[in-house]
Amino acid sequence: MARCEVCGNDYDKSFRVETAAGTRHTFDSVECAAHVLAPRCDHCSVRIMGHGLEYGGRVFCCAHCASAAGIAGFTDRIAAP
Repeated sequence: MARCEVCGNDYDKSFRVETAAGTRHTFDSVECAAHVLAPRCDHCSVRIMGHGLEYGGRVFCCAHCASAAGIAGFTDRIAAP
């Protein structure tokens, strides 16, 4: 068993993640992994669990947050013709 670095749970189904930067982490759940590894929106600070939107080295969870940060051109939805 391995101990989760976030919550401390010593769990028989824990897993390890090695990042591209070479750091290694041990977690007992995807939630704990997301707490450490998922990026935060540059505007509202929510954890981004999908692709998000990137512009100029900044990451946003949605077009609304990008727009609120002064970045134009993103849309959350494309209207049907």
